[in-house]
Amino acid sequence: MSANDVSHETAAKTVVGVRRLKEPMVAPLKTRIFTVANQKGGVGKTTTAVNLAAALSMGGLKVLVIDLDPQGNASTAFGIDRANSAGIYEVLINDVPMAQVVLKVAGFPHLEAIAANSDLAGAEIQLVPAVAREFRLQSALQTFLTSKQNAGQRFDYVFIDCPPSLGLLTINALAAADEVLVPIQCEYYSLEGLSLLLETLSEVQKRLNPKITLTTIVLTMFDSRTRLASDVAENVKKHFPNELINIPIPRAVRVSEAPSYGQTVMTYDAASPGAIAYMGVAREIANRGGAAINLKNETA
Repeated sequence: MSANDVSHETAAKTVVGVRRLKEPMVAPLKTRIFTVANQKGGVGKTTTAVNLAAALSMGGLKVLVIDLDPQGNASTAFGIDRANSAGIYEVLINDVPMAQVVLKVAGFPHLEAIAANSDLAGAEIQLVPAVAREFRLQSALQTFLTSKQNAGQRFDYVFIDCPPSLGLLTINALAAADEVLVPIQCEYYSLEGLSLLLETLSEVQKRLNPKITLTTIVLTMFDSRTRLASDVAENVKKHFPNELINIPIPRAVRVSEAPSYGQTVMTYDAASPGAIAYMGVAREIANRGGAAINLKNETA
C-alpha cells in the first residue's frame, strides 16, 4: 500500500468517525451509574470520564458527571470556574442538595456536572467522624436522581470521577454506583492498580454495596508502535474478555491539550483519533446497555 493510499484510508476513517458524532445512541432502560476508578495515578482516568460523558451526551443521552477528585481536573475540562462554584464538597459535608450545585456544561445541551472545589481536599478527614460516612454520596445522588426522574428529566448516565486512591471519597463512589469502569494505561505495571482496586471492590461488595460490578475496562495511552502496548492489551483481554472494550485510546497530543482550553477532546478536535476512539468506546458502552434493554423486552 502506498503512502497516498494510507492517507486516503486515514481520511476516510476520519470522515466516518466525525459523521458518527451526530448519530443518536440507544438509551439504557434505567440510569447507569459508573464509578471511574484506578488506584494508580496517571492512567487517563479523568480524561476517560469526561470524554465518554461528552461523547454519550453528543449521542443525545442525558449525562451527569460528579467530580470527586480534589484535583478538580474534570471540572477544568468542562470549563467550570472551580474557585467560585459550590460543588460536591458542600453535598458531602454540609448536606447541600445536589440540585443546588449541579451546573450545565457549556456547549452540551444534555451534559451536567457537579464540580470539585478546593475545599474537597479536606473532605477525607472531615468524613471520618460523619454518620453513615460511606453512604453520603449514595444518599444525595439517589435523592437527586429520583427527583429528576419524577420531573421527567431522567439522567441516562452518571460518571463519578474518583481520586487516584482508595480512601473515603472513592469508597463513597463505590457505594453509590452500580458499575465500575477502569481505565488501564498500556504500560508496564498497568495491572497492578487494577488488582488493588479489585480487592477493595470485593470488600465493598461484601460490606457496603453487593450490586456493584466491574463491567468496563478501557485501554488508554495506546501506542501501536510498541510491542509492550500490544502485550498489555492482550493480557487484559485474556483476563477480562467480557469487560474489555476492544477500542484502545491512542496516546495523542490533542487529548492532552484539550483540558488546557477548558474543553474535552470531543469539542476541541472532533476529527482527531482520540475523539473518534472515545466516541467508539461510548457507543460500545451504550450498545451494551441497549442490548440488555432488548433482551428484557424480548423476554417480557
